[in-house]
Amino acid sequence: MLSKVWWVCLCLWGVCVGGELSTYAQTNPLPRFSDKQLLDEVERRAFLFFWEKSDPHTGLTNDRAKNSGQDDYTVASTASTGYALASLPVAVRHRWIPHKEAFDRALLTLTFLYNKLPNVHGWYYHFLDKRTGERVWNCELSSIDTVLLVAGALVAGRYWKGTEVERLANAIYERLDWTWMRTNGGLLTEKKVVSMGWKPDEGFIKANWDTYCELKTLYLLGMGATRDPLPQEAWEAWVRNPLEYKGRTTLAGGPIFFHEMAFGFYDFRDWYDSQGWNYAVAAEQGIQINRQFCIDLQGKRRTYAPDIWGLNANDAPDGYRAYAAPGEEDGTVSPTGAVAAILFTPKLAKEAARAIYTRYGHHLWGRYGFGNAFNVDKNWFDPDVIGIDLGMALLAIENQKSGMVWKLLASHPATQKAWSLAGFHRAEGEPRLKE
Repeated sequence: MLSKVWWVCLCLWGVCVGGELSTYAQTNPLPRFSDKQLLDEVERRAFLFFWEKSDPHTGLTNDRAKNSGQDDYTVASTASTGYALASLPVAVRHRWIPHKEAFDRALLTLTFLYNKLPNVHGWYYHFLDKRTGERVWNCELSSIDTVLLVAGALVAGRYWKGTEVERLANAIYERLDWTWMRTNGGLLTEKKVVSMGWKPDEGFIKANWDTYCELKTLYLLGMGATRDPLPQEAWEAWVRNPLEYKGRTTLAGGPIFFHEMAFGFYDFRDWYDSQGWNYAVAAEQGIQINRQFCIDLQGKRRTYAPDIWGLNANDAPDGYRAYAAPGEEDGTVSPTGAVAAILFTPKLAKEAARAIYTRYGHHLWGRYGFGNAFNVDKNWFDPDVIGIDLGMALLAIENQKSGMVWKLLASHPATQKAWSLAGFHRAEGEPRLKE
């Protein structure tokens, strides 16, 4: 009897809550945006995260934040800080903040990074206390996160060319000891691929950047360095592993950011490397596979739809997870993962942004745009946003509009050198991966 009473109460509570949500949605409707306005807002609100969640004394940027209300998060990430630096020229272009304020923030951040943030052979720890720069969570010295930090610094440096911002950005870049990270401290002198990182109490991480993913930024910056660069052979040392699904071929399945992160900084469109690979085609096909895999699981998951997709590495109902297409999934979708696909599938990305905003905006839309992830099957909507995902979406949207970030980094001599060493060229004929 008690259980029946409890069940009736629970049902009545659900009706009341449902009614409250419905009433709230009717009395507090979301702003109406055109597709362009919605993407503009995603970009602007992503910048707002980087502006508000960077420490005013160090410039280090939160790894994550609450999307509404206050939070007490103090952990920064080096990669998020890199995206914050890259976002500053974009903000000036759109007049979201005054030019001088953006310059001052870039200078403050780079001054702290160069003069005060602890490093080992020029490499930085993954997670830091944003107030002091101290290492947290027993994290690793991260090669990829340091590279994302440096890429963002160089973007800011090229925007403020000839200033102290550029000098500091280049100094941070030139301080990197690439041979140390590549050879595991000199123990493996013939190794061509770069280690994923190092810990002071454990030594080098066993895993290397040796298979197609977001690693292209790392190798291009490494080969373009003026001090102790990666050898040219490093570009050919990592594995390109074609994957086929439903008549499409890409390089690796995995989370969608595999096909998006490097494109925030480099424009690979219409270029073929020394081995004949077209990475823009690979990315477009990988995104199409990601969407198709979700569509194929519609009968199993309530979340997925032709206009709601995007398997990524992100928050999940039971912690942080890396979802793959094809591969592990549980109905969790990354809004920013779908939005960042705008460089390759603009129509599909716009449709996904519109569908997520329209159907789930009251659960997901907040001060910094879309929450990091959601899962309709488990009635879970992430209250947080994550810096690197906002950064990928911001850079993708801006590059699709103006190519600004691409142009800034392309103008750096390191990019020109690395591009040549990797053998990039425009070629007639069929790409290695079909359009």
